[in-house]
Amino acid sequence: MINRAIIKNDLAALENLLVKSVGEHQAFAAATGRYLVQSGGKRLRPALFLLAARGGKNFDLNRALPLAAALELIHTASLVHDDVIDEADLRRGVPTANAKWGRRMAVLTGDYIFAAAFRLVSEGDYDNFVSHRLAELVAGLTEGEINESREAYSGNADIDDYLLRIKQKTAEFLAICCELGGAIGGMGKDDTAQLAAYGYNIGMAFQIIDDVLDIDESAVQIGKPVGNDIRQGVLTLPVIRALSVSRDKEELAAIVKNAAMTDADAVRAVAIVRATDGTEFAKNEAAAYIERAKKSLPDLPFTIKKAFVEAADFITKRNY
Repeated sequence: MINRAIIKNDLAALENLLVKSVGEHQAFAAATGRYLVQSGGKRLRPALFLLAARGGKNFDLNRALPLAAALELIHTASLVHDDVIDEADLRRGVPTANAKWGRRMAVLTGDYIFAAAFRLVSEGDYDNFVSHRLAELVAGLTEGEINESREAYSGNADIDDYLLRIKQKTAEFLAICCELGGAIGGMGKDDTAQLAAYGYNIGMAFQIIDDVLDIDESAVQIGKPVGNDIRQGVLTLPVIRALSVSRDKEELAAIVKNAAMTDADAVRAVAIVRATDGTEFAKNEAAAYIERAKKSLPDLPFTIKKAFVEAADFITKRNY
């Protein structure tokens, strides 16, 4: 996704710090923490942060690395809690924390990883701006999850509500990663604001494509059951589109409102969506966000800007 040659050594150091940050305390917590941080993942958030930081005039890996690791740990902890809420058994193709250790231990492990993230931030001696943005980040993630949970199985097909939800759960996170990277690297406010806009737009596109993959791809490719959002009563853009244009929209609406839907119901709902232009409609929306992202980029060193452009272009082409 990102040309990692530029930040190859940075990411290697990041992996070491991630394991160290969760692995030096109570034995079981350390073991569960290591399992989760080593269970794969694209490392998209710290990669964007480090790439932005390297685009500034004052890049210092020792200063940037704790914050990069904290961003990834916040993401990991939020996924642990999401999996508990969704009662998910798989994440990235491997068993989730609640599948391995139960819901109670999964919640506590998520809390432990959150604490590890903020310990890194406190030890990094960053200014109030960093702490403020991270607090806003966690609040936004929580608000997005609350809104999603409240609307589960409601059949709410309002596109604006969907866009707000993915803004809170994904886009604002990537925006903050880019913004903080630019700030830590020594960029001015205008450039960091432009990087934040880039992150926001690729975040919107990234989540929309995730929602397309939930309909279009196999469980092997995406590492979780196809139609997982439908099974959770969550309406994504392809489904919202299908509820508007499908000949079977009444049947689809009945399925997505049924908290007791069977596997056969979920399979049928996916088939209804696939029979419409729902995924193509969503892909077009994602492509529009990608174009806005590329236009948002400030002046940067050539290799850094090229990597940002390539990362944006890859999002609409990925199948995992």
